[in-house]
Amino acid sequence: MATYLDFEQPIADLIEQLDQAKTISIKSNVNVNQTVKELEKKIADTRKKIFSNLTPWQRVQISRHPDRPYTLSYIQNLTNGDFIELHGDRNVKDDKAMIGGFGSIDGKTYMLIGQQKGINTKMRQYRNFGMANPEGYRKALRLMRLAEKFNKPIITFIDTPGAFPGLEAEERGQAEAIARNIFEMFGLKVPVICIVIGEGASGGAIGIGVGDKVMMLENTWYSVISPESCSSILWRTWDQKERASEALKLTADDMLENKLIDGIIKEPAGGAHSDPDGVFQNVKTEIIKLTAELEKISPEKRIEDRINKFTAMGVFKGR
Repeated sequence: MATYLDFEQPIADLIEQLDQAKTISIKSNVNVNQTVKELEKKIADTRKKIFSNLTPWQRVQISRHPDRPYTLSYIQNLTNGDFIELHGDRNVKDDKAMIGGFGSIDGKTYMLIGQQKGINTKMRQYRNFGMANPEGYRKALRLMRLAEKFNKPIITFIDTPGAFPGLEAEERGQAEAIARNIFEMFGLKVPVICIVIGEGASGGAIGIGVGDKVMMLENTWYSVISPESCSSILWRTWDQKERASEALKLTADDMLENKLIDGIIKEPAGGAHSDPDGVFQNVKTEIIKLTAELEKISPEKRIEDRINKFTAMGVFKGR
């Protein structure tokens, strides 16, 4: 059964009416084709109207939608099932919140890395809700170096509420692991494309987010802090999360306007969860296009451009 957010209720009501009309047609053998067509049009119009006027907080809600596809769904669909997952950081253990391995997209081999949240309660616990430990970031870095060794482009899928903040994670060097990834990703000789597919929170996101091209899906967010945490710090309550969402400028449009990302990947009307195949195709098209562009540039120039792009962020130049 589909899950609807509070602002999607008008759509849910219309879909319920549509289902009832179809049921009547089956049980009573009554011709309701005209009613069905009118309801389908109304659903499409209502969905378009709602999703063309979303607030930042509503986009945050969509990015967390329980039916939204996660990293493994993207990888399995983009690679048509030929993904070979690689495990372990060769130091502590295999972090289930961070996945990665080789797979081919349109006949070309890539290293695909990303955070995985889990599709139900048991799997979310198994995946630690997409919050990686230091060994997760060290595994990601190991796989990036492997991709560099075999001259394969890297794609990272960002979807995390943040790196795991537990005591044991700090004891094993969480901050150092993320910082090391940022430093090492600047110098990778192969093309690196980073895509925010859900939540892009804090250092947990940037730990696999340094690339030649950083893209965001339309209904995602990318920020140093979540709206709830920002609200709790500034107002000592989560009740101001909508106000915090506005102030943080965390939407894809805001990030592109501030030159912190390189582009936005469109989602189907109704969000990625309403048409997963549609969003998979949009992401695939963008990956193929960006890879072709980046492979025309020499590794030295790519590294120089990558460094210049990120070091220019947050720099104010006076008149």
